[in-house]
Amino acid sequence: MQFEHSAQLRAAYPDLVAGVVHATGITATADVVPRTAGYLAVARGRLAGGAESGFPEIQAWRRAYAAMGLRPTQYRCASEALLRRLRLDGELPRVHPLVDLCNAVSAAYAVPIAALDLDRVDGDLVVRPARGDEEYQTFAGDTEHPEPGEVTFADTAGRAHARRWTNRQSGWSAVRAGTSSVLIVAEALHADAEPTMNRLVAALVRELTDGWSAPTSHAVLTATAPRFNAETSGGDVGQAVSPGTR
Repeated sequence: MQFEHSAQLRAAYPDLVAGVVHATGITATADVVPRTAGYLAVARGRLAGGAESGFPEIQAWRRAYAAMGLRPTQYRCASEALLRRLRLDGELPRVHPLVDLCNAVSAAYAVPIAALDLDRVDGDLVVRPARGDEEYQTFAGDTEHPEPGEVTFADTAGRAHARRWTNRQSGWSAVRAGTSSVLIVAEALHADAEPTMNRLVAALVRELTDGWSAPTSHAVLTATAPRFNAETSGGDVGQAVSPGTR
């Protein structure tokens, strides 16, 4: 499968940098509590110096949401929502070992991370403005349609795997007990996004290797190398692809 951000989206957000990791062999039995604790400690340390709304990573997403015509305090990017919950509640809920790990890493780096069950994604995946006819399934099982122009993760079949870009994932492709093959996507817009993403991707690959012995492929995507190719059969085959090499 191939993952990319549309040319229209990259033109609107030229500073966008994404980290993509494809992993196979994921199970729901891994013990990630010791691993998540370290990342949550980093997040708590940052929060001790001030609320998440002041983080440059979060401010960049707030500007993006305002540019999309959305109220940033009504629709928060996923990492801001996690940090806010951590600040108010002191902990994050446990969902699935992989989701728990991604949430902890997201909080530590203040960067939104999505983890998708690739067996529930049809063909390629493009982050793009919606047409309005895509189908999005909520975690409650209801069907919604993203507003025309709303940024979503859309697959070849026209299914939407996110609402309002990094605000809410779909219940359809959420990681669950039987998930084995995943695509993890982190996205950043702040000034130091590329070095941040290089560190974040390296951390995810290390944790997936140590925690699951999972075969992985990964890339950091920029305007000059905006696409990621991966075989859903697994193996270290992913790569960032420059325009014109598709």
